[in-house]
Amino acid sequence: MFNFVHKCRKKSPWIVHFDAGACNGCDIEVLACLTPVYDVERFGIINVGNPKHADVLVVTGTCNRRNARVLRNLYEQMPEPRAVVAVGACALSGGIFHECYNVLKGVDGILPVDVYVPGCAPRPEAIAEGVLMAMERVEQRSREPHSQMQAEPAEREERR
Repeated sequence: MFNFVHKCRKKSPWIVHFDAGACNGCDIEVLACLTPVYDVERFGIINVGNPKHADVLVVTGTCNRRNARVLRNLYEQMPEPRAVVAVGACALSGGIFHECYNVLKGVDGILPVDVYVPGCAPRPEAIAEGVLMAMERVEQRSREPHSQMQAEPAEREERR
């Protein structure tokens, strides 16, 4: 049963998109990926609204102290193994807003980021490639012999 679920997740990465707040240029490019021109659904990539169904968290915009808690909460609701993709210069380093008093220096200060997609705003092809690279990382993690998913429930409690 586990192999069947693993194979389905590999072929169909579901993403949840979180806009941390910025100019919305990266958000428009993420949404452009879903249009018939780029059609990322041919790779099985589907944008879902519930983090409990998602494999990949796509973060755009600048992270600040107010939305860091919300971002962490979304990440913790996602099932293991999961991946985070930081899209755009603002998500990587704060971008043009990096000197603002409330802006954190990037998503990696809040969450462990697996794939960085640079640009202001990055092309839809680069975003799609970043999500596919993130799914490769998810696949590698699920193959690890001592991953959280394959451990028995008693072992998971010991690790906490």
